Amino acid sequence: MIEPTALLLLPRLQVQNANAISGPISWGFPSPTAFIGFVHALERRFSNELQQGFGGVGIVCHSFEPHLSQPPGRHMKIFHLTRNPVGKDDKPASFVEEGRAHMEISLVIAVHDFMSQKNGEYFAEDVMQIVQGMRLAGGSILPIRIGKRFEAQWKPLAEDIEGQNEQFQKLRRRLLPGFALVQRSDLLSEQLDEMRQKNPQANSLDALMDLSRLNIEPDLPNPEKPGEAIWSVRKKSGWLVPIPIGYAALSPLYDPGEVANTRDNTTPFRFVESLYSLGEWVSPHRMTQLQQLLWYLKTDSEAGIYCCSNHYSNDFTHKSETAE
Repeated sequence: MIEPTALLLLPRLQVQNANAISGPISWGFPSPTAFIGFVHALERRFSNELQQGFGGVGIVCHSFEPHLSQPPGRHMKIFHLTRNPVGKDDKPASFVEEGRAHMEISLVIAVHDFMSQKNGEYFAEDVMQIVQGMRLAGGSILPIRIGKRFEAQWKPLAEDIEGQNEQFQKLRRRLLPGFALVQRSDLLSEQLDEMRQKNPQANSLDALMDLSRLNIEPDLPNPEKPGEAIWSVRKKSGWLVPIPIGYAALSPLYDPGEVANTRDNTTPFRFVESLYSLGEWVSPHRMTQLQQLLWYLKTDSEAGIYCCSNHYSNDFTHKSETAE
């Protein structure tokens, strides 16, 4: 993996009507694949200026406002949907339910190309101009607000780890208040091992659902009245969420044009299904290394895996083992 030479900070982007249903079993904040795809599209816009291109991307959310409400007398929340024009039979056309949300985010993009400080600042300004005409997770990016805190910033990285950690400590302040999305595959593995002690047939989906839902357990000791049992919500550490991270192949890789009605006749095609993992919203001030923040693209065509990965779990585990 090529080490980044600089960071490009795109702060406080306001996104309107972003896709809030990025997976088949969950809704909420867009998938990391949407942000990696956005960075890839941005890299292609600057293919003449970049030789090595972009690396990982850090995702920080400052606000998230889904378009939903809970009608009176109902226990379920519903999305606010658009009213489509009626068809020839005077009935609304059928459509797939679409969930939308407004959000304010900051992106930290790792850059592999070397630029001087002045050229980097010019490059950051050009990027911000292009960003305003792009879409992110299907949503429109609103015009950039006036002020230094809303301007793109170019931050060259030091060559040594200690220097990079000091720079990251200063960068964390620009990301507050907000929460960074990271991957917690370590907690998912621990939960699976614990569940298999009671049920050997448990799988990763069972562990993911157990960590994501609200679990109410009976017959727990009452701290206020010894000897009595109460019903209580099982406590879990951290703000854990299920996140779609990519796709896994369901079929072999077909040659271009072999499958009918595909997007084009020049790209290989295969059928896939969604991949899920466990994520956590972490305040940036709790991170110590830049690698804990960044998401990377991970592909294995032979195994049929096309997904995103984050190294927060690896760094966190290493830190814990060192402390012990």
